[in-house]
Amino acid sequence: MKRKKPDTRSEEEKRSYTMSRIRGKATSIEVQLQKALWHRGVRYRKNYRKVPGNPDIAIVRHRIAIFCDGEFWHGKDWDENRAKLRNNRDYWINKIERNMERDERCARELRGMGWRVLRFWGDEIKRDLDRCVEAVLGLIAATEGGAEDGSLYGDFIGRPAKPLIAAEEEDRGY
Repeated sequence: MKRKKPDTRSEEEKRSYTMSRIRGKATSIEVQLQKALWHRGVRYRKNYRKVPGNPDIAIVRHRIAIFCDGEFWHGKDWDENRAKLRNNRDYWINKIERNMERDERCARELRGMGWRVLRFWGDEIKRDLDRCVEAVLGLIAATEGGAEDGSLYGDFIGRPAKPLIAAEEEDRGY
């Protein structure tokens, strides 16, 4: 039997390696939502760079930008989760709060350009994909039907951290 070589990397090197493997594009939640939308006949662009924030899914024809946000990285339930941070606390608080500010800024810029913004938490996509797809299809129908404010769409699943938000109607509750 071959003996396993002992790991000589420091804890910091291990963490650095782990963090380098985190993807920013084509995450499992994005791919899941993209496939479901494609299957329903919705055509879109992935990581559309021609608008602020590079939306994960951009339905250009209807000017709809969709973001699939990871709970940790985008500050879901931030007030309670912030207190739970232990390691490198200042770094993570600063990073996540900057992410949340960037999300709000991008949504404002997109709205200013006439785009509608939907944000989904990753657990919403995993838990209730059909409802997420229906929210997108509903917003498409509202834009085709001439509804200018998309007011039919706000709170689809009813979780406290504001689900499936049409960003022009509400803020993320940060």
